[in-house]
Amino acid sequence: MKILVFQHLRVEHSGIFAEFWREAGHSEHIVELDEGEAIPALDGFDMLAVMGGPMDVWQEDAHPWLKPEKAAIRHWARELERPYLGICLGHQLLADALGGKVGLMKAPEVGLATVELTQAGRADRLFDGVGPVIETLQWHGAEVSVLPEDGEILAANAACPVQAMRVGQNAYGFQYHMEITERTVGDWSKIPEYAASLKQALGADEAGRLAQTVAPHLPAFRATAQRINDNFFAAIGR
Repeated sequence: MKILVFQHLRVEHSGIFAEFWREAGHSEHIVELDEGEAIPALDGFDMLAVMGGPMDVWQEDAHPWLKPEKAAIRHWARELERPYLGICLGHQLLADALGGKVGLMKAPEVGLATVELTQAGRADRLFDGVGPVIETLQWHGAEVSVLPEDGEILAANAACPVQAMRVGQNAYGFQYHMEITERTVGDWSKIPEYAASLKQALGADEAGRLAQTVAPHLPAFRATAQRINDNFFAAIGR
C-alpha cells in the first residue's frame, strides 16, 4: 500500500507504525505541512495517516495550512471513503474536518493513563484481542467535545470522553499515543509547548523522570500497536 502521512512536527512521526509498515512492504509518502510542503493529489494513495503536533485545530490564522489539510481529510474520509488513521492532533482534525468540535480540556492529560473500551469499542474489529482496559501514553490539552456525524466512541476515560473513535467504516482516530518508541519522550520533551504541558501536568520532578517511567511499558505498548495495526489492515482487506 501507498501510505500518505501528514506530519506537523519532524519528531512527531509514525514511530513504531513505520517499522510495521516497512516490514509488510508498504511505503510512506511524508508531507511535512508545518514546513510548507504541499499536499499531493490524493487519488494515488491507499491510506492516510495524520500524526500529532503542538498546534490546535482552530489555529488557522497562525497555521494557514490547516485549512487545506482539513479539506483533504474531508475529501478523503467522506468522498473517497479510504482508510484513515489519526493520532492526537490527527484524531482531532478528523473530528473537526467532518463537522465535530474540538476544545480545550480543563487540564492537560500527560503521562501514563488507562483508557477503557466502550461497548462499541469491544465490538469493533480494530480491537480484536485488545483490552478492555488499555494502558497508554497521553500528551494533549485539547479534546474532541462533539463527535462528527457517523462518529462512534470506541474508548474513553474520566479525563477525556473520546479517547478513540470511528467515523463511518474506515476512519479511526486515537487521542492517545500508540506510535511511541524509546526516543519519543526525550524528543518531545525538547519541544517548548510539550515541555510546558508536561511540567503543568506532572510537576518538574516527575516530568524529568517520564522517560524512565515509560520505558518499562514500551514492550506492552508495542504489542498493542502491533495488534491494532494488524487488525486495521485486516479490516480494510490488505
